[in-house]
Amino acid sequence: MFKKLSYNLSLNRKLVFMMLFLSFILISVLMFLYSQSEQALFRELERQTMELTKAIQVGVEEVTASGATDEARLSKYLKELNAKGVKEISIISNADEIVASSNLAKVGQPITHKRKELIIRAELGEPISDEGSTYNIIVPVVAENTQYGYIHLKINKDDFSKILRINALKRIIVTLFVFGIGIIMTLILSRRYTQPIQNVVDAAMRVAAGDLNQNIPVKSRDEIGQLSESFNFMVQKLQETRTLEEKLREAEHLSGLGQLSRNIAHEIRNPLNFISLSVDHIGEKYPPKDEGDRKRFDNLISGIKQEVHRLNKLVNDFLDYSRPIKLNLHKVMSSHLMEDVMALIWAKAEADGISIIKDYSAEVEINVDTDLFKSCILNIIANAFHAMETSQEKTLAIKTEIVGKEFVLSIKDSGIGVSQANLPRIFEPFFSTKQNGLGLGLPMTMRVMEEHGGRVEFDSTEGKGSDVKLILPLPKGGS
Repeated sequence: MFKKLSYNLSLNRKLVFMMLFLSFILISVLMFLYSQSEQALFRELERQTMELTKAIQVGVEEVTASGATDEARLSKYLKELNAKGVKEISIISNADEIVASSNLAKVGQPITHKRKELIIRAELGEPISDEGSTYNIIVPVVAENTQYGYIHLKINKDDFSKILRINALKRIIVTLFVFGIGIIMTLILSRRYTQPIQNVVDAAMRVAAGDLNQNIPVKSRDEIGQLSESFNFMVQKLQETRTLEEKLREAEHLSGLGQLSRNIAHEIRNPLNFISLSVDHIGEKYPPKDEGDRKRFDNLISGIKQEVHRLNKLVNDFLDYSRPIKLNLHKVMSSHLMEDVMALIWAKAEADGISIIKDYSAEVEINVDTDLFKSCILNIIANAFHAMETSQEKTLAIKTEIVGKEFVLSIKDSGIGVSQANLPRIFEPFFSTKQNGLGLGLPMTMRVMEEHGGRVEFDSTEGKGSDVKLILPLPKGGS
């Protein structure tokens, strides 16, 4: 709970919360100490009052008692009192003579001039005077309108001073302790925030040096957390910009190469046409008269023609791939389009012993360039036929279905499949598992599907076959 609250608080609120927390602790402790000090003072005052009452009671008894005073009794009583309470009891007669005292050395002696002043002040209404660490209290003893003398008490005030000193010391210690906690919390808080800031600085320096692989973990939602998030967002944008620049440079480079390649392809196609015509002319003009030689001659001419046609097909495929695609969209029923494709491949399938399983579950209208879309289907089927040349079981399953808001055409064969190592490269231009393949069939298919707003999914298991899915979005209002 506290960790979550700390995670969401801003730095300013955390500092305010910390100061309020420390102030609350300090005020609470000081109030507690004040309460304890007040109770201690009350207890000490109560004890002093009780002792003072007892002392006055004993003094009155001594003054008003008949016969001689008992100094031993005063001394014994003083010993029973708290040592820090009443220090001395003296009984002064009307003749200004100390007739009894807890200090036996003063018994029988006349009072000093200072005590005489204290007696005069007591008679004037000032019975208490301060003298260093003690209070002098003069109490006249009057009974039945007759004054018997005075009681002089010396009260020790160290008790109150010590209580005040102890409590002041406690307050100082508690204050230092609370401020010590505050300093420790401040150091922890400052370290907690200076370290992330230092991490941002270090990461910024590495980014400035060209290393964009930086990511600062966000551990809070305060100002430091927002700074880390902003830094990560900035680095992400820099990475995207760098990737875009690299792709742009690569596109410019490929564009130049593409233009050069198209020019070369056109230059190659013209000599190929001349070679093809020349080979036809040689075959007709200079055939050998010997039957055996003529057969070998015809085979040689046929081989040259086949290679010329193969090269010409590669050049045409390359030109088609490098040429921008312009779609001529038409709405057509999926089953009608598939039947048109089947009419083109059934003879080849029958000749190669391939069994075709059709499942047209989806009877839906699709919006496609029929020529290009048929070319994609025929290219995938041609690859499937080639993959099943050496297979014992030759089965081609063609299925159409609707998944969500998409039309899915699945073409699954039982051929040799594609290895897991080659699977990621299957859509790379000029990559082919065929010995004489140019490797532009599947990349061209992917381009056509992307131009239609669809996609191609290729799944294959080596030795078990491949499953290619052509996926198109359904037209609005289609079902």
